[in-house]
Amino acid sequence: MKVSIIGATGYSGLELIRLIQQHSSVDIATLHSFSNQTNLLSNLYPHLKNLEASPLEKINPKDIIEKSETVFLATPSGISKDIALPYLDAGLNVIDLSGDFRLKNSQLYEKWYEKSAPPENYLMRAEYGLAEFRENKESTFIANPGCYATATLLGLAPLVKKQLIEPTSIIVDAKSGISGAGKVPSTSTHFTETNENMTLYKMNSHQHIPEIMQQLTKWDESIPAIQFSTSLIPITRGIFTTIYVRPKKPIAWKELHKLYESTYENAPFVRIQKENVYPTVKQVTASNYCDIGLAYNEITNVITIVSVIDNLVKGAAGQAIQNLNIMANFAENDGLGFIPVYP
Repeated sequence: MKVSIIGATGYSGLELIRLIQQHSSVDIATLHSFSNQTNLLSNLYPHLKNLEASPLEKINPKDIIEKSETVFLATPSGISKDIALPYLDAGLNVIDLSGDFRLKNSQLYEKWYEKSAPPENYLMRAEYGLAEFRENKESTFIANPGCYATATLLGLAPLVKKQLIEPTSIIVDAKSGISGAGKVPSTSTHFTETNENMTLYKMNSHQHIPEIMQQLTKWDESIPAIQFSTSLIPITRGIFTTIYVRPKKPIAWKELHKLYESTYENAPFVRIQKENVYPTVKQVTASNYCDIGLAYNEITNVITIVSVIDNLVKGAAGQAIQNLNIMANFAENDGLGFIPVYP
């Protein structure tokens, strides 16, 4: 399968290139950038020298449609909604890594992203691509989930789908590495601000909140809201999510563990930890794994879920490849079946 990547010079675009190099059935047809054209990617990123020789091209929909079967949109939110339409109209597979097509309610999109919403008919065509819970595996238009949303939803899914928790009890404390803020630097991502520091940001206003709620209420419509906070920590990549919930009835740890194991028994990229073992960011670095650890406090009647992912892989490019594999009926781990980088 021939694919094009629009936004190839961003962190997610670069991860797509790295992963596709390992894929047995996918080849890069064209690479595209808004800011750099007619330049070899390896001139900008020397780690790709002798590995990726495709030039960076202008975004010409006609050429892309002629050369590719699938288009990855690795662009910031607010851009994909305008540039995706020609490829959808031409019948190409489209996988959007931005937030533009995740929210089905256009008013919610405009409120949380502060941008005009995509056309309604295209918005309804997009399938929310939480890979382990895809509803329509043949969909050719995927809205790839956000990184925080992926870690949070995979952590909560077994309990929420069975409606085992108090609907008002969900508290999520999520932390991200600096690459989650994207490649364009800002004051908050400057080394002197992030080194040996931790910063709470977008309190009660992160754009992944409505995305998480949209999926949670599909599983349990009685959930009215979640308490969700995000922090920036001084690591390059990774999401560390700690989730607290109250079960409706007390639950033994073994029963809790069995529920998670059975939910994900056919999910190759979700790994449930043993009792009293909690995952670290380091154990999933540069991989498509989501590792989940569990605890239950009988005294407070609180379940703690620790869910970790690499924000650029399982939280972006890796899940996009996983969604392509599901869509095209490739092996689900093709291009993704490698050991995490450690240490």
